[in-house]
Amino acid sequence: MASNIEQLVDQYWNWLQDKTDCRQLDTSVEITTPYLDRHNDYLQIYVQSQTDGFVLSDDGYIIEDLEHSGCTLDSPKRRDLLETTLNGFGVRAEGKELKVFATPTNFAMQKHNLVQAMLAINDLFYLTSTKIENFFFEDVALWLDSNKIRYTPSVKLAGKSGYDNRFDFVIPKSEEKPERVVRVVNRPNRSAVQAMVFAWIDTKETRSIDSCAYAILNDKEQNLSVDNIVAMQNYKIKALPWSKPEKIQEELAA
Repeated sequence: MASNIEQLVDQYWNWLQDKTDCRQLDTSVEITTPYLDRHNDYLQIYVQSQTDGFVLSDDGYIIEDLEHSGCTLDSPKRRDLLETTLNGFGVRAEGKELKVFATPTNFAMQKHNLVQAMLAINDLFYLTSTKIENFFFEDVALWLDSNKIRYTPSVKLAGKSGYDNRFDFVIPKSEEKPERVVRVVNRPNRSAVQAMVFAWIDTKETRSIDSCAYAILNDKEQNLSVDNIVAMQNYKIKALPWSKPEKIQEELAA
């Protein structure tokens, strides 16, 4: 089992390296990552060198894109949720830019944190034209509370790679069931699934041998892709459609 997981992690890093492109601009370097945004465009970050390290930024792309889609972050509740999410990755917001500082020794980790924060913010705040009243994360948390399912929210777990991977909820082990780590996925597209798969295979070996991973998928705004479901199942991640609360109750309660 350990050798299989190590091979999967190696395959992921090879894919990440092969699909990452760097381009020199006037005052910065543009890094194109293999992760896709909601428009199916590759996410890009920008690196500026300083005397004591590097500043990595999304150049304001994520927040500006959300605003153009009609999702502004001008309410205290949304700003608090933005800050809480960014703090989980060690990323800060300066105006509309998402930024993180890196040194030569932790550059790879900080780049990873910024990209994961971009994906999380884009997913967390994305609102469809139907203008749903609550964010999906909040909906799930309220549902867990109303069903008296105990959990710890927004937990960072160290992976074998040395990187931290954030999960939305961790449900502690009970007498009946093992530890369960959970991510909520508002837009279950290929990038979100890839991020979830890597987070789990990287984290799995550092957790208890019987720990389980779950993805709660928002299927009320879009149909779920069979390929994405199968991909998660191949890596022992249980997909829980939001439209089937009885299944979520069965897996996460107790």
